[in-house]
Amino acid sequence: MTTTTGSDTIERVGVAGSGIMGTGIAELCAKSGLDVVVAVFSDASLDKGPQRLAASLDRGVARGKLTAEQRDAALSRVTYTRDLADLADRQLVIEAIKEDEPLKLDLFATLDKIVEDPHAILATNTSSIPVVRLSAATRRAEHVLGLHFFNPVPALPLVEVVPSVLTDRAVSDRALTFVRDVLGKQPITSPDRAGFLVNALLFPYLLSAVRMVESGLATAEVIDQGMTQGCSHPMGPLRLADLIGLDTTVSIAQAMYEEFKEPLYAPPPLLLRMVEGGLLGKKSGRGFYPYA
Repeated sequence: MTTTTGSDTIERVGVAGSGIMGTGIAELCAKSGLDVVVAVFSDASLDKGPQRLAASLDRGVARGKLTAEQRDAALSRVTYTRDLADLADRQLVIEAIKEDEPLKLDLFATLDKIVEDPHAILATNTSSIPVVRLSAATRRAEHVLGLHFFNPVPALPLVEVVPSVLTDRAVSDRALTFVRDVLGKQPITSPDRAGFLVNALLFPYLLSAVRMVESGLATAEVIDQGMTQGCSHPMGPLRLADLIGLDTTVSIAQAMYEEFKEPLYAPPPLLLRMVEGGLLGKKSGRGFYPYA
């Protein structure tokens, strides 16, 4: 399935990064019938990336969400590479690397030189960095926007489409149509400000929960029980922070605090110490909770 703007048809998608988010985006695009090239940045990721994708698709088969044939077809549509030049023919490239502004700026500057189609969309999955800041690394700011997916990408229906003040209206309309009609997600247009829309609401809540633990007011278990059983949230704030990654939580909070200087966005000392100690949440095996 494809979407068009004039003669433009998005059939070839590139994903830069093969972590949790990059893998989820690649899986979603492959299951939507698109040709996907995933660029990775280490030899280890050349092995781990395909393994992570296959494991996710296998879970989908085990849960009855897709057939073995659909899994195999999706896998056949995804290629992994260490050479960014292999993204040259892509019509849409989605950046999904670490939430590190200098790294993202370097990547966008490189993609700008590599991607041949002048109408190709360069998108970022950043959770907090203003899109216009990343677009400044390119000579095609009108074709740069944010596509902010949520974890787990295959399951959660929402995608924030984030045009900057320099993004062409036709490009953002094309992205909205692509997300809705090709990927089958529910897009919303969010403002280009640190945290966008969802995280601007979510992160003060998460950080308040961390401060409750830090002050000794309540344990993580009690706080999470209160929100799941008292407010019908599917997951409590501390377990959600572990799922997001405590390092990512710090990065997003710092970006929002830098932009707004609001104390509610400042990461609490406990959170900073946990990250400095390597307690990153589910990804490291321990955060506010232990993981197998």
